[in-house]
Amino acid sequence: MRAGSVFAIGLVAGLGFASPVIAAPHAVYVGTYVWHEDSPLFGGLSALDLGEDGEAFVTVSDSAAIFAGRFSRNAQGAVTGVEAGAPFVPLSHHGTPIRPPMDDAEGIALLPGGGLAISYETQDRIGIYGKAGRTYVTELWADALKHFEPNYGAEALAADAEGTLYTMPEKPLTAGGDFPIYRYRNAVWDQPFALVRKGNWRPVGADFGQDGRLYVLERDYWGLIGFMSRVRRLTLAGDSIVADELLLETGAGIHDNLEGLAVWRDGAGKTRLTMISDDNFLPTQRTEIVDYRVEE
Repeated sequence: MRAGSVFAIGLVAGLGFASPVIAAPHAVYVGTYVWHEDSPLFGGLSALDLGEDGEAFVTVSDSAAIFAGRFSRNAQGAVTGVEAGAPFVPLSHHGTPIRPPMDDAEGIALLPGGGLAISYETQDRIGIYGKAGRTYVTELWADALKHFEPNYGAEALAADAEGTLYTMPEKPLTAGGDFPIYRYRNAVWDQPFALVRKGNWRPVGADFGQDGRLYVLERDYWGLIGFMSRVRRLTLAGDSIVADELLLETGAGIHDNLEGLAVWRDGAGKTRLTMISDDNFLPTQRTEIVDYRVEE
């Protein structure tokens, strides 16, 4: 098993002499907090986004219940407590809370100005909501999203600093293919690039860091042992991915079913990864908030 693997690059100089080993960027484990909430809507949390301070948060469940509030963190930056407001379900275009089968929320992204975007699968689309998700604005549908398989749809969602949206399915559209990444910019959908498929890993969460790079959380599962998680960092340039770095890869059973990823920067300028697990509303699983720190 590989947990928080650290990779090193040895550069060989002329005449056969090796230069000092330089550690590649990697994520270091900081801590795990198990969240319990006394609400019938609590559970199945599949997405997470954070404010710039890493404390203000918003998360959404598989039944579209939105929880928002603040995390408490210790000196190391690990979550030690959660203060959340009353959960609510966002409105549909009818002005009433969305209901099955329209409520299968999987991704969430804070938008410039305080609005929210939520990706849904089964009825694959992106919902756009006003400040804190309290008001309905519109829904974004695309022909490409209609080709996603049931339960493998718009799983990961991220918004860049300009509010451009990026989403990808949990399963490629063709057997053995890569994961197409769809972009919504200036009221137009396109598919400029794809996440290269590696093994059985599937993308389940995404977020942009303050460095402008796209971080992708992937998941795999080993039978009765448990879930594996990893995080890749993509450097985008126009319509191309120019770098794809592996920051984290855990062994099976190290964490629960991590599905949501939020990226932020601490006071020392370090990039932080905060992830949340989907307990599938099962008593045998937990809602974990897991923190890692990226070392460059």
